[in-house]
Amino acid sequence: MKHLSTLNKYFWKYRWHFMLGFIFVVLTNYFRILAPQLTGYVVNTVVQSIQSQGGNEAGIKKTEKNYDLAVREVITVFEVNPSRKILYAGITLFIIAIISGFFMFLMRQTIIVMSRHIEYDQKNEIFTHYQQLDTNFYKTHSTGDLMNRIADDVSKVRMYTGPAIMYFINLAAVLGFSIFFMFKASPKLTLVALAPLPILAVTIYLVNTIINKKSERIQSLLSDLTTNAQESFSGIRVIKSFVQEKAMLGFFKKNSEAYRSNALSLAKTEAIYFPSMALLIGLSTLITIMVGSLDVINRVEGASVGRIAEFVMYIQMLTFPVSAIGWTASMTQRAVTSQRRINEFLHTTPSVKNDAVPVQTMLEGNININRVDFTYPHTGIRALQDFSLHINKGEKIAIVGRTGSGKSTIAQLLLHMYEPQQGMISFDGIPVNKMDIHSLRLQISYVPQDNFLFSDTVQNNIRFGLDDATDAAVIQAAKRAGIHHEIETFQHGYDTMIGERGVTLSGGQKQRISIARALIKEPKIVIFDDCLSAVDARTEKEIIGNLDEFLAGKTAIIITHRIFSLFRFDKIIVLDNGKIVEQGKHQELMNLNGYYADMYNRQQEQDRES
Repeated sequence: MKHLSTLNKYFWKYRWHFMLGFIFVVLTNYFRILAPQLTGYVVNTVVQSIQSQGGNEAGIKKTEKNYDLAVREVITVFEVNPSRKILYAGITLFIIAIISGFFMFLMRQTIIVMSRHIEYDQKNEIFTHYQQLDTNFYKTHSTGDLMNRIADDVSKVRMYTGPAIMYFINLAAVLGFSIFFMFKASPKLTLVALAPLPILAVTIYLVNTIINKKSERIQSLLSDLTTNAQESFSGIRVIKSFVQEKAMLGFFKKNSEAYRSNALSLAKTEAIYFPSMALLIGLSTLITIMVGSLDVINRVEGASVGRIAEFVMYIQMLTFPVSAIGWTASMTQRAVTSQRRINEFLHTTPSVKNDAVPVQTMLEGNININRVDFTYPHTGIRALQDFSLHINKGEKIAIVGRTGSGKSTIAQLLLHMYEPQQGMISFDGIPVNKMDIHSLRLQISYVPQDNFLFSDTVQNNIRFGLDDATDAAVIQAAKRAGIHHEIETFQHGYDTMIGERGVTLSGGQKQRISIARALIKEPKIVIFDDCLSAVDARTEKEIIGNLDEFLAGKTAIIITHRIFSLFRFDKIIVLDNGKIVEQGKHQELMNLNGYYADMYNRQQEQDRES
């Protein structure tokens, strides 16, 4: 239960909802508990009327002392005529039912609404924390697990903060009122009526435990089944091209069969659950009627037909709260497990975070990387070794190298996505780990290697993060990225929905929209990570020409495995295995006839062959 203590801050925040809900639960059950007493009074009135043909008020009055004060006050205003008594009692029961129902409505409108508020706050808290976690966290945890904790686990916790708590308070109120008036009326019948209920509660708890385990297994199998179907639909072109429809159907059938067999097993368990509950409740009712009837026949003092009816109603009132014991305990257990899983992530501290007093400054564009060593913590791969680089304001730097040479790692470190194990990175003389992360990234335009587009319009993807950007600015950025004319050919132009992750676009189109998204920011520093790999030579030449004009006065770092000989770089850095093997301008490196020249010659041969 210690994991659920995390929720105390929410209970305190919504304490008035909780307190009012508690009061409404008590009032609901108080008015409900009056109904069995009035019903018993009416039955006794009818029986006495039949027996004496006019009523034996003395016989009825003997039982009134055990009634609640409110019931006694109501009874005193009834007329002597039995028919009138029954009529007024019926009207009173109807009014009591309305009052009880009204308070039940308020009960749900406070406690259940409170749970929805908590669910909302908790999801926001988790989502906010997710966005603060570092890149390494996302490389070691699956998206499905993250989604499951913010959706399914939070829903299970909500069942505890709402229904479970409400039913527990309701159980306490019903038991308190019922047992008090039952003992007041007849201790003997009370013991007889309640005897099977503990057995019912234990049975329900045990069966519920089995049902929950089976339900969790079914949920897991359903997740596998859904994942199987989703991957098949997403990769349908690959499946068809490799003629693997039959094999994929086999996988789906296997998962589907496992789901079916477990679902049938759950159905069998539930088939035992409900009849068992009905049996024990019926047994309690039967024993109560039998013992009460024998007392009436034997003329035991205080015994009456009305009392039997009263106790039968008490049993029916206790049925759902008692049966909810197992359900409530089960919901609480599942909430504990879910909250533990949620706490695991909420208590995860990001390795990259703001300094205690972060520096906020306007970047000029001077960058210094001094003897940096970096190893990826989740793989142990050493990406950079003793790497140093100084970039002056307004310089254009190319970082080239083969795949895995450490190029993209430099971009990640400059954006402070990771902390280097050794060395220092600084902007305008300020260490990056002393700078405000939000301010730093806001002033840098970054085009990542894996272009991610949102399921939104073209223009909203370009102006992402700049809600105040004008339509003219969006168009200008698209023109610079060489995508404007193609966007105009789309069915709805810039208002075209591009689908999930840009699925309706080609690789080159996605890259150029990502470039436009970076250019619209008008930053001081621009980092392009292999952002022209999917465009043809003509488009590449157009974009480079536009960038040459746009990047005037800006610090630019272009990371690529291709060599752009048409772009005027101030310095070209050649990486291999995380180390600088060559650096200089294009012609200087060509004259060395080394690593860079070999890369360039190979690229020229491939371009001629294509």
